[in-house]
Amino acid sequence: MQPFTDSAPILDDPAALRERMAEDGYLFVKGLLPRETVAAVRAQALGIAAEEGWLCAGTAIEDGIAETAAACVDPQEPFLKVLRRLYKLEDLHALKHHPRVTGVMAALLEDEVLVHPMLISRNIFPQRPEFTTPPHQDYPHIQGSAETYTAWIPLCDCPAEMGGLAIARGSHRDGVRDFVVSTGAGSIAVTDPLTGRWVNGPFAMGDAVIFHSMTVHTGIANLSDRLRQSIDARFSRASEPVMEICVRPYADIMTWEQVYEGWRRPELQYYWERQNVRVVPMDMQYYERRDSMAFEMAEKGDETARPALMRVIQRDKDAAKRERAQALIARLDEARAAATG
Repeated sequence: MQPFTDSAPILDDPAALRERMAEDGYLFVKGLLPRETVAAVRAQALGIAAEEGWLCAGTAIEDGIAETAAACVDPQEPFLKVLRRLYKLEDLHALKHHPRVTGVMAALLEDEVLVHPMLISRNIFPQRPEFTTPPHQDYPHIQGSAETYTAWIPLCDCPAEMGGLAIARGSHRDGVRDFVVSTGAGSIAVTDPLTGRWVNGPFAMGDAVIFHSMTVHTGIANLSDRLRQSIDARFSRASEPVMEICVRPYADIMTWEQVYEGWRRPELQYYWERQNVRVVPMDMQYYERRDSMAFEMAEKGDETARPALMRVIQRDKDAAKRERAQALIARLDEARAAATG
C-alpha cells in the first residue's frame, strides 16, 4: 500500500481541500484534534473496558492490553453491553462537534453542517483478524445525501502492528459497487479488489481520516496485544435529507433519553431538531439483497452468513425474516456442535 497524503498543510485552504477530496475521495489530517482532548476520552473509554473485563488483569489501564478471552464483536450481546456504556459518554460524542472537525466539514460542504447524531464506537480486539471490518462503502448503510462524509478518529496511537484504516484512493466516483456477504461490521464487502488504489499509514492520537460516503475503505487487522478504539462520525449539509437511522442511537441500542442522562451540555442534545432537518426512510434494497444472500449461504452451512443473520434477528422489522434467521442460526449451531463433538 502507498502512504496517506497528509492534508494538514492545506487545512486553511478550503478550495484545496475540496479539490483533493474530489480527486482522492479522502483527506488524512495529522493532528486535526488536540492530543489531550482525545486522551481524555480514551481514559474514560478504557476505564469502562477495564471494568467490563476487556483489559488484561494486572496491567495498567492506560496501556490498553486486551484480555483475549473476552474478545467479542458487534452484534454479539457482550459487545453491545459495553457499547451501551461507551455510548453514554458525553465527551465521546463531543469529539464530533469539535470546531477543528466541523471546520473541515464546513469547508467541504460550503453550507450549514449537520453533525449526524448517530455515532459509531469501534472496539477491535487484537489477534482476531476475522473481526476486521471488510472493504465497504458507507452509503448503503447511511444513505440520505451521497455528499456525506465520515471522520474516522482513533482514540489511541495506531502504529502499523495495531492496524487502522485503509482507503481505496479515488474509489468514490463509480456509485454503489457490487458486494457480497461478509463477516465484520455491516456484513457487506465490496467485490472489486481495487488493486493499486489502497493507501494507509500509522495514526497518532489526534489524527483523523475523512472520506466520502462512496469511498471504499477497510479496517486493518489488529496484530498487537492492545484494544483498538475509534469512532466514526458523519456529516452532511443540513439542507439535504438524512436517513432515519442516522438521527437515532446506533442500532437502537438505547434511547436518546438514556444516552443523555447526566449530561452537562444541553447544546449537544437534540441539536438536529433545531436545524429542522428532513428525515427520510431507509431504502432497504441493499440490506434485502445482503439478507437474501445470507439466507442462501446459511442454508448451505456457510458460517460467513452468521453475522448477517444476527443483524436480521436484532434489527429487522419483518417477523418472518427474524424467525427464518433464528432457525438458520440454530442449524449452524447444530452443525458446529457436530463438527466439534
